[in-house]
Amino acid sequence: MSDVAPAPKLLDRVRLAIRSRHYSRRTEEAYVGWIRRYILFHRKRHPREMGEREVAAFLMDLSGQRKVAGSTHNQAMSALLFLYREVLGQGSEWGSGLVPALRPVRLPVVLTRQEVAAVLNRLPDPVRLVCELLYGGGLRLLEGLTLRVKDIDLSRGEIRVRDGKGRKDRVTVLPRSVVTRLGGHLDAVRQQHEADLQAGHGTVALPDGLAVKYPSANREWAWQWVFPATRHYRDAATGER
Repeated sequence: MSDVAPAPKLLDRVRLAIRSRHYSRRTEEAYVGWIRRYILFHRKRHPREMGEREVAAFLMDLSGQRKVAGSTHNQAMSALLFLYREVLGQGSEWGSGLVPALRPVRLPVVLTRQEVAAVLNRLPDPVRLVCELLYGGGLRLLEGLTLRVKDIDLSRGEIRVRDGKGRKDRVTVLPRSVVTRLGGHLDAVRQQHEADLQAGHGTVALPDGLAVKYPSANREWAWQWVFPATRHYRDAATGER
């Protein structure tokens, strides 16, 4: 019997390549999904047996037949370029003949302060709190939704945005108008967290490498989400809830 472990399957190799580069879980799910769709589109042929022509046919079907948005087309193209360049080792010039979709240039819709206030007043908490942080603190949507307790400094009126655009950290303003309500929201979240811990749950996903260095940090209050999910979920990587 051979002691040599079997070579990982293609999609597992894709996942390993993505994780080794510390891409987000959303990117991993999106790339794996597009690569799977590409393989199925060509009737389960192995990508190594195909090339730019097959990739172009798949992308043309997305844009021509399925009428996907330009951003969706480009995400699929990025996934397949990653597959061929980084996983199958075709080199950085592979796919240079593929053309990304052009994004239409549109003027943004800008609301007046009165219009913004009217919209916010119709929202219930915690949705309103999230939107006020986005608007008043200049946060992107995902930055607001992934804030941790340790990122909020109520006394100094600051928000620390970690691993933001360009994978850079920055400090931005915490709007004074939300300090009191945000403090009350955090009190309620802490009570729920303590109840979850009592029930054997209450863990949270940690940034890369931190879980190895500090294995118990995923239960600490400082690392919890400011806006946690409304129900328990099982972490795909650790199996914890």
